[in-house]
Amino acid sequence: MNLHQILNKLNNLKKIEEVRASQHYIKVAIAACFGTFLEWYDFLTFATLAVVLGPLFFPSNDPNTGLLASLATFGVGMVVRPIGSAIFGSLGDRIGRKPVFMITIALMGIATVSVGFLPTYAQIGIWAPILLVGLRLLQGLSAGGEIGGSAVYLTEHAGNEHRGFKTSFLQLMGPLGILVSTIQIAFLQQWLSPEEFQLWGWRVPFWISLLLLIIAIYIRKSLEETPIFLELTKQTTKNESQLINNFRDPEIRKRMFLLFFCISSSGAILFFCVQVYTAIFLKISVGLNPALVDQFSIFATIVLFPLIIFAGWLSDRVGRKPIILSGIILGVIFIQPAFQLLQVLGNLYIQSPAFSSLLGIGSILMVLALSLGLVVGPQTALLAELFPAKNRNSAATLPHNLAAGWIGGLLPLIVTWLNQAWGNGLAGLWYPTIFLLIAAIVSFLYLPETKNCLLC
Repeated sequence: MNLHQILNKLNNLKKIEEVRASQHYIKVAIAACFGTFLEWYDFLTFATLAVVLGPLFFPSNDPNTGLLASLATFGVGMVVRPIGSAIFGSLGDRIGRKPVFMITIALMGIATVSVGFLPTYAQIGIWAPILLVGLRLLQGLSAGGEIGGSAVYLTEHAGNEHRGFKTSFLQLMGPLGILVSTIQIAFLQQWLSPEEFQLWGWRVPFWISLLLLIIAIYIRKSLEETPIFLELTKQTTKNESQLINNFRDPEIRKRMFLLFFCISSSGAILFFCVQVYTAIFLKISVGLNPALVDQFSIFATIVLFPLIIFAGWLSDRVGRKPIILSGIILGVIFIQPAFQLLQVLGNLYIQSPAFSSLLGIGSILMVLALSLGLVVGPQTALLAELFPAKNRNSAATLPHNLAAGWIGGLLPLIVTWLNQAWGNGLAGLWYPTIFLLIAAIVSFLYLPETKNCLLC
């Protein structure tokens, strides 16, 4: 065998190895992403049904009071997410990423299915909202361990090349969860009478999560522990909880703050503005037909998918920081005028239905989706790149879930409350606008670039 043949053989072996590695990553990504999709589907179905659940579990003569109570219950699940991230993130650093995934997915599935069987206030009185809040707490604990931890898991499997692109697919799971939930609810509302949907139809999305849970557990059984964590266990005989150590280390503490305030809070604010609050705003404040609003939500979510992937791909070329910063600045500029235009165009359409009004609403939703896509596309990779392996799970998941829970999760409640307090359907939107402005300034000054870091 001559030298040329040997080189060809080596090249062929290298290509085979690359194909195998690619196939293995795809398998890992599907398993991780499906579980995260289920978490988001379960968690956000509640938000999609907030308008329906309000009068069923929080009856009141004032419909706004019922809506606020329902949004507050949604917010409760978000508030406890940091507790779940502290518990499960610490476990992930001690016993591994995979065992934690199995626990969190089972906890979320059981809590969500149980919501579908809850009696309403008319049936058992005050116990109905108490049980609903209790199940939301379990959902929040589960989501705290899953969301953030899954980013670490997938990034540690992704390697050092094209990491932004390969991990950006995980960020599709939140919008996909809303998309599936919204399509399902829109179909049920079209298929059932309003009375039937109010009586039992709203329970169907929660029941379906049982089937999704079985599939997710089956898929996740095939997951492998990340190579980085396995290597870490060889280097030390005892895997300690790193949660306290994270706060003792000034550099890690600084990066945890930047992750919380700049990256995760901005992503959470834009996510709930674009994916959650726009639907509530168009239905309640503007008064558009709920079926039409659901169609707009589906459109905005479909548009978001390629934008997220593009942002992840672009971050591999120009860096994570400029892409994320661009999205935050876009949000600062457009949130207030976007919702003002949504109100104007929505009122125009109600008074005189015209395609031009619908086209305008769709265009505004696309701009909002672009700002969200730019922030969350590189987010998965950056989440893991900021921290060393031994404390990555706890250091990344706590600030990420703290931001998602306390900043993003409470956004619909705070904005709705401010609107009612000021008697203006747009006043509350100054809260996310000002927050994003401060986050943009801090990001510009202090956020490090992590694109070229070697993950270890």
